[in-house]
Amino acid sequence: MNRDQCTVLSNIACISAGPLRPWQERLAKQMMLDSLDTGIAVSTLADACAMSRSHFTRKFKQSTGLAPQEWLRQQRVRRSKELLASSTLLLVDIAVACGFYDQPHFCRVFMKTEGVTPHTWQMQARSAA
Repeated sequence: MNRDQCTVLSNIACISAGPLRPWQERLAKQMMLDSLDTGIAVSTLADACAMSRSHFTRKFKQSTGLAPQEWLRQQRVRRSKELLASSTLLLVDIAVACGFYDQPHFCRVFMKTEGVTPHTWQMQARSAA
């Protein structure tokens, strides 16, 4: 390789390294929040940010500290906690509204994340209010 080719390659490496650009991070997060109940393919997010799926996933994790699916799961749990604290919906309805496959899936993910069942968390939240 000649010197000019090396310069071009090092410039490309610099452009592709690092986190998402702020507009890409905002767009991806908003698209995921808008699809919280149905989910969204990472490839769709990557296309919206003009990247390959693997490149998007790597840059998203650099930006947020989480893989896209992990960030989405956190947002689902956050939303479920809002509903548990403020609504009279059944757990199965909350699970569906937050994009979990079913109530057992919701309970497993919630328990793993929060350390208590959704019902227990709800009772604690209501008694603290």
